[in-house]
Amino acid sequence: MPFIENKTYDEIAIGDSAQLVRRLTLRDIEMFAVLSGDVNPAHLDLEYAKHTVFGDLIGHGMWGAALISTVLGTQLPGPGTIYRSQTLSFSRPVKIGDRLTVKVVVTRKDPEKKRIGLDCSAVNESGETVISGTAEVVAPTVKVKRPPAELPTVRLEHRRPRLQRLLDLAADPAPVRAAIVNPVDADALELALQAAEAGLLQPVLVGRAAVIRRVAADAGLDIASFDLVQADDEQAAIDTAFALARTGKVEAIVNGSVAEDELVAAAAAACAGRGALSQIMVMDVPTYPRPLLITDTGVHVAPTLTVKRDIVQNAIDLALAIGIACPRVALLSAGVVVTPRVPSTLDAAQLCKMADRGQITGGQLDGPLSFETAVNEAAARAKGLTSPVAGNADILVVPNLEAGDMLAMELRHLADAQAAGILMGARVPIVPGGSGDTMPSRLVSCALALLVVQARTRAGFAAAAGEPPSTGG
Repeated sequence: MPFIENKTYDEIAIGDSAQLVRRLTLRDIEMFAVLSGDVNPAHLDLEYAKHTVFGDLIGHGMWGAALISTVLGTQLPGPGTIYRSQTLSFSRPVKIGDRLTVKVVVTRKDPEKKRIGLDCSAVNESGETVISGTAEVVAPTVKVKRPPAELPTVRLEHRRPRLQRLLDLAADPAPVRAAIVNPVDADALELALQAAEAGLLQPVLVGRAAVIRRVAADAGLDIASFDLVQADDEQAAIDTAFALARTGKVEAIVNGSVAEDELVAAAAAACAGRGALSQIMVMDVPTYPRPLLITDTGVHVAPTLTVKRDIVQNAIDLALAIGIACPRVALLSAGVVVTPRVPSTLDAAQLCKMADRGQITGGQLDGPLSFETAVNEAAARAKGLTSPVAGNADILVVPNLEAGDMLAMELRHLADAQAAGILMGARVPIVPGGSGDTMPSRLVSCALALLVVQARTRAGFAAAAGEPPSTGG
């Protein structure tokens, strides 16, 4: 539409008409629901809609009415029109894919008040009238011809799809027995209750029993079904939780309300001789088509090559556990060329060679890759990169902790990403805490722990049967 031009009252004759044609899409329905707040399940819930008289999702009636308003405001009479009244009858539903012809016809004029009356209709491609009615408007008296306004691009985002799928994957009848370390605040106990109700965890509360019971009573939380292990202070609670893990009495550890660095230090000590501990963030970035794992974001300030090998393997193991087959691992640096001036490029090249030699298993590695060539296919092609990983990474391995923490925080706060985190490499998976974490994200972190335990159990059964394990470590 190069210009929007009106017809003034004097230019309008009885019998004049205007129309537009529009096909209803699911995106139209969702957009209208967002704008109006009308979330009637007849429009948005397919399972519900199948059992209604319509048998399928239907468009909002006022979506069709809005199209009539569009014709009046942009064509006849056009800019300068003032709505006075509108009557409408809805005779048939409009379903996804239906093509409507929306038309207005001038039926009368009022010279004194400059008002015009119009018949309004919407007809589907089968010739059936779905909406009919009348409108009265005040017609403009001044000629207007304007270029149309440039509209913003709108992207609809379903905010819980991939992280919610992790909860669905973890819907197992046997929840993981998990030590909740020092749960001496209501949020920690609420997490334990919600994780138990979701079938994710069988909580074992480790801390000062009297304090835990008082906090629960004050918050109205029923913890009577949970085991409670006495520990006299925060450090004792940490030590007790790891002792329970060593003896196989718990399969996961969850931070209740202890200082994160103290929990990480204890976990790292427990990893001695077993490999390196690392923190992995599982992120749902609205602009990225798949879950994105970022590591290490919370343990190693400047990891050595040996530690990076463990960081990569931990991330691959987690990716396999959550259902990503042969995850694509991008080893990030400031560029894509191996150069001694940038040590992380040398590490990336050596890690790729280690994967070739079987020292890292279960995934595909490529690096060094810059961030844009790791997640954007066009950027990767522009650099002449054609590997399966470039532009399609599942895992981003950062060169150091500062880069990992900043990248994860930038995606959360600037790209509106949702995130869940887990510590891997210890005897059992560990769910960290975080002041910025929401209850849903912490529940997903518990689901990650359950999925890891399930994957290790499957790998143990496979090894006992003489089959190759299903994970890399």
